[in-house]
Amino acid sequence: MAERFAVDTDARLTTVDVTDRVAAAVPDDADSVCTAFVRHTTAALVVQEDESRLRDDVADLLGDLVPDEGHAHDRLDGNTDSHLRAALLGPDVSVPVADGDLELGTWQSVLLVECDGPRTREVAVAVAD
Repeated sequence: MAERFAVDTDARLTTVDVTDRVAAAVPDDADSVCTAFVRHTTAALVVQEDESRLRDDVADLLGDLVPDEGHAHDRLDGNTDSHLRAALLGPDVSVPVADGDLELGTWQSVLLVECDGPRTREVAVAVAD
């Protein structure tokens, strides 16, 4: 089973909590693994604490690790930094599921990390049979 949902972002580099939307795609009786996958090369998914200062720290870290400009791909469309930041984090997360619930820890959330916004992103969610 696979479902998709859209996420609107409002800044170039930001995070959006999508935990509830991922959880809504999990069947009530599932005991398996749920994989969420963002269908874009300039966005990522991570499991992390959904706390505003930590989310700002994630954006600051990505900005520190990857400069905004000076990359070869920039001659094409000027967003190499976004591709590199998303590549560091990856497009997907997998979370165990028990009795239809995501088995996330107390402070864990599924966050979409926007690296080239604002945009509308699509997330695909699949639960293994």
